[in-house]
Amino acid sequence: MPEPAAPQPLGNDFQAMYRAELKPVWSFLRRLGAQGRDLEDLTQEVFLTAYQRREAYDPAQPIRPWLLGIAYRRAADHRRLAYHARETEAEAAPEVPDERQDHERSLLAKEAKELVYQALDELPLEKRALVALHDLEGESVPAIAQALGVPLNTTYSRLRLARDQFARAFAAAQERRRSHVSV
Repeated sequence: MPEPAAPQPLGNDFQAMYRAELKPVWSFLRRLGAQGRDLEDLTQEVFLTAYQRREAYDPAQPIRPWLLGIAYRRAADHRRLAYHARETEAEAAPEVPDERQDHERSLLAKEAKELVYQALDELPLEKRALVALHDLEGESVPAIAQALGVPLNTTYSRLRLARDQFARAFAAAQERRRSHVSV
């Protein structure tokens, strides 16, 4: 009698998981500074890696932190490549227009988003990942610690330092914008 196949927690549900998690993974990688074709390639690499390592996923845990941990490691690996030249074009996440918003609110939101991205771009990748995972993606610190393989207290400490550096970078970006507008 043949042995039963090893369980594959993501096997049959991989397509559904892909559809549900594509935008959060894409947004997280964008927040880590990926742009253009690199962003598309990294997003696909995350899901390819997740599929290849599906047996390692613990279905008792939420899948998003696991995927975002993979995304962080893929982005870090990508930055280390010697031939990597960062594209200068800035691409924003595809947005569904909200006709209820007035033009002024839309412009303010766009400006705030640009300032957030400018401030994130000034952070080292590790700190950028922490701020993006916790403050922008809404992940809990324990989930982030597990996803990144870092002790919980270390993650809390690094998040505090990352937030401090982000706040300084955001204030500097605002000041640059104000001085640029007033010139």
